[in-house]
Amino acid sequence: MSGQVVSAAHEGELRFACAARRASFSKPRSLNCVIRSLVRAGRSIMRLAPLVVGVALLLAPSGLHAATLTTTQTLTADISPEGGLFSFPNTVTLANAGTTLSNFTGSLSIQYRERTTQSTGGGSITVKATADFTPTGGPSVASPLSTGDALNYTCSGATLGTNCSGSQTVSTSTATNVVTFSASECTGGGGSCSSSGPNTVTVNFTLTDDPKYHTGSYSATLTFTISAS
Repeated sequence: MSGQVVSAAHEGELRFACAARRASFSKPRSLNCVIRSLVRAGRSIMRLAPLVVGVALLLAPSGLHAATLTTTQTLTADISPEGGLFSFPNTVTLANAGTTLSNFTGSLSIQYRERTTQSTGGGSITVKATADFTPTGGPSVASPLSTGDALNYTCSGATLGTNCSGSQTVSTSTATNVVTFSASECTGGGGSCSSSGPNTVTVNFTLTDDPKYHTGSYSATLTFTISAS
């Protein structure tokens, strides 16, 4: 801004000098003075021109210089072993075929999903009687009336894992095996996994119809547990 003030003052001095000369010199000399004044004023304007242009550039819209920014993010997921049991009926009825003192039988179909750890994993489905038959006077899981009165079961049709082997006896103190899983097993997906989803297994129960039992309706509670590692 100091440059502009100096130029304006200098231009004023030139105008006063020319006015004085017009009073004392001939017309041609006055014309030459005017021309010299215009030339010097033009030079002052030219010195201001770069400053004006510079300000104009500083005020130019920033949109003229567009930029694109790209960033990346990494997603991680920890897949853990797990198992689930599904589709249990409220009750399973044990019945005989009507033949005198024939065994009571009944089946339970269990749906499940399982995923075990690669190479080192495993798991199982087990069953345990958490409440014995009630009321008393009938069959008993904890204290059968005789050796043959235990509640037994077999396993069949497991679509993932290995069925229990042979006949198993239900206990009120110990969980017994229904299905065993090894490492790298999983429900669905094909390949090393089962193509079924969910998977299924059938538990077939057998209970002796002992004449020592009192007549009536009896019930017991079984708890199934699935585990995965």
